[in-house]
Amino acid sequence: MSLSAVLLAAGPSPSPSESPSVTVPTLQDAQESANQAASWVEQNWSTWLAIGMRVVLILVIASVLRVVVRRAITKLIDRMNRTAQQASSTALGGLLVNAERRRQRSAAIGSVLRSVASFLIMGTAALMVLSAFQINLAPLLASAGVAGVAVGFGARNLVTDFLSGVFMILEDQYGVGDTIDAGVASGEVIEVGLRVTKLRGDNGEIWYVRNGEVKRIGNLSQGWATAGVDVTVRADEDLDRLRATLTEVAEKMGKEEPWNELLWSPIEVLGLDSVLIDSMVVRVSAKTMPGKSTAVERELRWRIKRAFDEADIRIVGGATAPVDDEAPDPMAAIAAPSAFANPASDQAKATTPIPPQQPTGK
Repeated sequence: MSLSAVLLAAGPSPSPSESPSVTVPTLQDAQESANQAASWVEQNWSTWLAIGMRVVLILVIASVLRVVVRRAITKLIDRMNRTAQQASSTALGGLLVNAERRRQRSAAIGSVLRSVASFLIMGTAALMVLSAFQINLAPLLASAGVAGVAVGFGARNLVTDFLSGVFMILEDQYGVGDTIDAGVASGEVIEVGLRVTKLRGDNGEIWYVRNGEVKRIGNLSQGWATAGVDVTVRADEDLDRLRATLTEVAEKMGKEEPWNELLWSPIEVLGLDSVLIDSMVVRVSAKTMPGKSTAVERELRWRIKRAFDEADIRIVGGATAPVDDEAPDPMAAIAAPSAFANPASDQAKATTPIPPQQPTGK
């Protein structure tokens, strides 16, 4: 067979411009796809609706519960404030509780309780929402537990400070205006926080004390304080005249302002505290408002000294004791106890005995 016959038998070759055929979807195919989608939606819409309603119900209940709990906490704090205000109508309550202390303590307690309540309620609601979408919570809770342990180890000091501050505020160990001894620092409390407490020292400095570092608290502003004065006089003084003079000073001071408000009990002449060869010590004491014992002691010393001068009662001891030139040890008069001693501050003091001088031979 010739080449031309073969070419004729094969037929005409397709042109390069011609492309392969493309299948065009028909109306019947589109209708079938729509029917399948509608059938799938019809089969699952009840599940979606149930999940959506469950999520909405969870969020609504959580929001309502959060608002109710927060309002209940606010009412509880307000009731605490009213109770404190009623207690402030008495003499003792008015001295121990002040407005700023109540405000800061109430604000701190309310903030902590509201934050904890919101975290618990909304956290539980979030877990319930995830559970409604059929999400496995076991890996999430395990990861959260590991992360919590890591954060706890890394920020243990912060957690300790926070928890210590919460318990200090809840137990009302101290408040604004109190004078405390926190071990690491002492002074007047000017701010109480959940992590740090601010103290103002005696020289005006401000101490920032972390609540977790406080191992003990000595509150000098709760209850009452004691003002005690020891008066050293000559051993040959008339005891009846001495007691009458001190009693007159105490009664007069207790009736005058502002000392009648600072004194919580009458000034008492307790009697002889010690008797020596050439002197004797008389102790005078009284209960005062917290933090006012020093002022009462100073005023009491002032009045006793003036009354003794008028009554010609001689005070001995300290720098007022005369130095005898013929005394074997002149330093004994200088080392003598103070005429107005404070027993609370002098208990820790001790004098070192001076060894006698050895005679020297030529």
